[in-house]
Amino acid sequence: MKYAILGDPHANLDALETVVEATRKEKVDGYFCVGDLVGYGAQPCECIKLIRELKCETVAGNHDHAALGKTPIEFFNPDAKSAVEWTRSKLSPDDTKYLDSLPYVVEKEDFTVAHATLHTPQFFEYIQTIFDAQLSFDVLKNTICFLGHSHVPVNFFDTMPISYNMEAKVKLQKGRRLLCNVGSVGQPRDGNPRAAWALYDVSKRQVEIRRLEYDIASAARKFIDAGLPRANAERLFLGR
Repeated sequence: MKYAILGDPHANLDALETVVEATRKEKVDGYFCVGDLVGYGAQPCECIKLIRELKCETVAGNHDHAALGKTPIEFFNPDAKSAVEWTRSKLSPDDTKYLDSLPYVVEKEDFTVAHATLHTPQFFEYIQTIFDAQLSFDVLKNTICFLGHSHVPVNFFDTMPISYNMEAKVKLQKGRRLLCNVGSVGQPRDGNPRAAWALYDVSKRQVEIRRLEYDIASAARKFIDAGLPRANAERLFLGR
């Protein structure tokens, strides 16, 4: 079995379509998304539609909740806040209902999906330290937890002490567990502007972060034409 794990599309349909095309060539057996379907980008409804067509099991992200008014936005940066307010005006009642139905956590037989942390998924905090990682390992019931939120791919391992790396390919070791941040499809923040997604090959016990070129100029133009903050478009070229 092979699964595509999609991170933070953020209403960037150009990037999402490119990733989905690649997953179809891989003939994946299922789709999972770590949330934040909306926010920053110009095509929230189209991204929601595509994710639903894929029957992609998705968890709620902080931007998804912000678009519903379930997460306060006074602490969002001005560009993110503007995008949330714009997004609210575009979502259909059906889109809103769908986003509101998303759980904080999806548990499967040997892996888990959450947006930010596993120990407090409803608060949308960050795993930035070994201590943060330990809190999520403490409640992880199976082998892997796939995460997003920071838009930076990174792997944490429950070694003693906890270790981490930013390798694109990870082979699961017997008796070891993994917290895998899969990065972002639509808003990478690791200095690499290519869309990121993860391929989880169960038989090989391997997770691989794939990066794909897509038409950034097209996506950026849509952001600007929609009246979204120019910074949201410009950062696509930088991966920041």
